[in-house]
Amino acid sequence: MTLASKKRFRAALVQLRSSRNVDANLQSAEALIRRAAQGGGAYVQTPENTAIMEFDAKRVLEAAEAEEDSVPLTRLRALAAELGIFLHIGSLAIKLDQTRVANRSYLIDPEGAVVATYDKLHLFDVDLAGGESYRESEHARPGRAAILDDLPFGRLGLSICYDLRFAQLYRALAIAGAEFIAVPAAFTRQTGEAHWHVLIRARAIETGAFVLAATQGGLHENGRATFGHSLIVSPWGEVLAEGGEAPGVIFADLDLAASAEARARIPALKHGRDFEVEIAGHTGKPARREAS
Repeated sequence: MTLASKKRFRAALVQLRSSRNVDANLQSAEALIRRAAQGGGAYVQTPENTAIMEFDAKRVLEAAEAEEDSVPLTRLRALAAELGIFLHIGSLAIKLDQTRVANRSYLIDPEGAVVATYDKLHLFDVDLAGGESYRESEHARPGRAAILDDLPFGRLGLSICYDLRFAQLYRALAIAGAEFIAVPAAFTRQTGEAHWHVLIRARAIETGAFVLAATQGGLHENGRATFGHSLIVSPWGEVLAEGGEAPGVIFADLDLAASAEARARIPALKHGRDFEVEIAGHTGKPARREAS
């Protein structure tokens, strides 16, 4: 078993280029997870859509399985137990009924037990320049709760991909004690080139937490191009490790005491205040107030 002491551990992020072939994707993921464990990763994270990269609602529903029948989950639980690691599956499509799936993360302990799950809160319904259009809500049901879990080396906050654009989620995780936050993702190339680095670094700086973001990278079988560049960022906003576009593994040695140090230097989490939003009136009438 890979060892971690107190708040120090080695994190490993697996970057993939998943296709529509579940078995092929699992073979690729398993090989890279083994490499991550061999490199000393005590916590190993895979990207969103680990087992299949697909946005067509019909194809997603045909490929998805209920949690108790999920072949990807069964195989990856066995692998975590074999390697003796905390394995965080960025997400799997889990069938809820005949019309909906959950885009669900799984945190698996070194005995192969699922210790936490998280359903993506914010679904990617976006029209981009150049005709790119996505409607994740056509096949997925959003989650209802933010989730954290205590690992031997610190408290982990969970999120997935498009959640990254909702700063209030990350502040809530940090106030609840998250010292490191996961953002497994499949950012499009277009949005990743524009926003990926700045958003990941901003979430780390705002929360005073490490941010670990394993992602998909490259041109996929379904025609979608993802940005890659998996990132590990410190609570002070430093990029500690970064991937390229190709599948692979990145590592960083983390000391979660740095989270408390960053929050002591800039105690913004303690300084939040409730407020109202007012639109100043220019007609002599009282300003209109809107809920914050």
